Amino acid sequence: MPAFVPDVSVILTFALAGFVLAITPGPDMALFVSRTINFGRVHGMATVLGALTGIAVHTSLVAFGISVLIVAAPAAFWALKIVGALYLVWLAIQAIREGGGLLVNRAAGRQPSFLQSYMTGLGINLTNPKVALFFVTFLPQFVSAHDPAAAGKLLFLGVEFVVVSLPIVIAIVLAAEWLTTTLRDNPWVSRALNWSFAAVFMAFAATILLAEGRK
Repeated sequence: MPAFVPDVSVILTFALAGFVLAITPGPDMALFVSRTINFGRVHGMATVLGALTGIAVHTSLVAFGISVLIVAAPAAFWALKIVGALYLVWLAIQAIREGGGLLVNRAAGRQPSFLQSYMTGLGINLTNPKVALFFVTFLPQFVSAHDPAAAGKLLFLGVEFVVVSLPIVIAIVLAAEWLTTTLRDNPWVSRALNWSFAAVFMAFAATILLAEGRK
């Protein structure tokens, strides 16, 4: 077995942890659902792809030790929290304003591009310091600091997390697409859902601002 492949017990344990994290509601999940309902499956998948790209970035940073420096530096970590919170506030505003990018009954000509949806998914992942904290504090627990193949194993686990998460987020997008017809036929349900998305984004923005980095 290649040196970068962890033991089977580690792979199975991390898969379970990744599954639990993937089904835990968060701002990324709310974004997948809202993007799918408003603009269709393709844009839902684009935000998923963006978020998974963000996970790949976080994993790479952990593997090479950069994220540790960000979290250990109070000023850098605080700046990350501010950016993440402001990004979620912006998404909340978009969810409720007329003609906004997350509205179910969108205005004509407001269809975003695939790249815009991708970048939205990437942004919500990269600007969430709780994701950085998870990968900095949790992922390394599955690898020994004295293991010469530690970096390779961390990258392997990052890929494993994407593989475990992918079926779950795809199922979420497909379920959201299934609900689209009902939501579009009922403007009151559509409006209530958009306000719910806004509330979720605002709640997570507040949570991010209260998050504490490592002392």
